[in-house]
Amino acid sequence: MSLKSYLLPAGMLAAGCAALLTGLLPWPAFQELADRTVPVLAFVVAMSLVTEMVDDAGLFRVVTERLAALGRGRVFLLWLLVVGLATVSTVFLSLDTTAVLVTPVVVLLAVHARIPPLPFALTAIWLANTASLLLPVSNLTNLLAQDRLSLSPAGFAGLLWAPALVGILVPVGLLWLAFRKDLAGRYGPQPVHQPRDKVLLYSASGVMVLLLPALVSGVPVQFPAMAAAAVLLGLFLWRRRSALRWSMVPWRPLMLTSGLFMVVEALHANGLTRFLAGIAGSGDGLPALLQLAGLGAGAANAVNNLPAYLALEPLADSPVRLAALLIGVNLGPLVTPWASLATLLWHERLRTLNVEIRWGGFALAGLAAVVLTVPLAVVALWLATGAG
Repeated sequence: MSLKSYLLPAGMLAAGCAALLTGLLPWPAFQELADRTVPVLAFVVAMSLVTEMVDDAGLFRVVTERLAALGRGRVFLLWLLVVGLATVSTVFLSLDTTAVLVTPVVVLLAVHARIPPLPFALTAIWLANTASLLLPVSNLTNLLAQDRLSLSPAGFAGLLWAPALVGILVPVGLLWLAFRKDLAGRYGPQPVHQPRDKVLLYSASGVMVLLLPALVSGVPVQFPAMAAAAVLLGLFLWRRRSALRWSMVPWRPLMLTSGLFMVVEALHANGLTRFLAGIAGSGDGLPALLQLAGLGAGAANAVNNLPAYLALEPLADSPVRLAALLIGVNLGPLVTPWASLATLLWHERLRTLNVEIRWGGFALAGLAAVVLTVPLAVVALWLATGAG
């Protein structure tokens, strides 16, 4: 990774530290922020280590090879299986996991099967964003919202199940309409690779089988994630020490996120909430929910979904309004490349695979998806909760 790629994260972290040192971010507000966000960041680091090591053990490759076999030579069926993989990965392991680890394996699967890779690549990134509503672990914004709502994973899913379903079905329908000709063909048998270390593969698979239910058990998610990371680190020290590297730690997201937390909290301490109150609407009626979700989607595409959520969170003063904000900042970042970190990570992976993305077409397709998906998801939330 080049030094240049660290400039923005380092700059954001420096800006946050400067706000704290100059008093723009008051110390009591920083302490309250740290109490809330350190567990979230610990989860992010632990899950990044877990997914990197599980991928190195070969689990994602094995899963995609099984998908190729289950597809029975039909491209459409294979694509549906990829939809399922991207959805499950996003819901249980987070959108960044789908962007970073699922994207390369499904794109390579398409390339080896002589299928156009674009439908598979776009499916991965759209669902990385739009399938990230159901559980707290699906998205960093969800973890912050769960902390504010004090909901269990089941309670969180109970609030957001209807818009989460819309966030999956509508983009999948649009992708099928756009690529139905590419998805109508057939592909030949795919080679099966032998795992480098079966003990490591089976052990990593066992860790994941135990981890997934633990993440939705109601136990604070950082604890099972940290335990899984510790077990996997022990396994790799035993079986494949050379695979461990410092780049497994998500330094850039960690620096960027920490800096954003501090900068936005400093802005709140200096009048940001009062400024946004005039344009965010109020109440739980359908028009107000649409207004807040639309503002969240617009802000996410303008700056990034995390600062958009942090800026607007104080104005989401009810569970339904907070859910509407999550709809905007989770389902909305499909237009600009910087709207979510997952999209930037996804593009880095595609560049290494020599898959070209035309950002103009990406933006137009994403805009069409957002215009349809976000309002329908808000309506689903409104109907399911009986709000307003």
